[in-house]
Amino acid sequence: MIRFWRCALLLFALAVPPALAAEPMPPAGLIALDGRPAPELGLKDMDGKATDLAQLKGRWVLVHFWAGWCGPCRREMPTLAAMQQALPAGRLTLLLVNTAETDDEVFAFLASVNMDLAPLMDRDGLATRRWQPRGLPSTFIVDPAGRLRYLALGGRDWASPAYLDFLEALTAR
Repeated sequence: MIRFWRCALLLFALAVPPALAAEPMPPAGLIALDGRPAPELGLKDMDGKATDLAQLKGRWVLVHFWAGWCGPCRREMPTLAAMQQALPAGRLTLLLVNTAETDDEVFAFLASVNMDLAPLMDRDGLATRRWQPRGLPSTFIVDPAGRLRYLALGGRDWASPAYLDFLEALTAR
């Protein structure tokens, strides 16, 4: 009988990849994804500075799709800034992808929520089509290997203890 349980435990250990077994439990509302490679993402901010997700391999990245006309995006944006300030520096890279708005619209939005962030501009909508967010806001969490790990649909409080604790534990690994 003991031999059976040893075999069962060994099979379980082999079936669960070590990286997944050690991951913290995601808070409610965060959907675990299958770990497929993240789509290509190379965009410029309003100042013309380019950012390419491929160059961020080795880091956890939060890719957030939003628009200024989106009510939940307006409420959520300050919590993203608070989350970024609350997490230890360098643990999580935040990429804010604006979906097909003009610079003037984005400036007006950022001023209205008193934000000092540099959103990436998806002017032609190509990145949004590649990533296929299911509405706005949509947030993807990409692991250091460049794989899609989690998805958040709709607005949420990223600065809440549940999300901060999860992200801190996830990115500490």
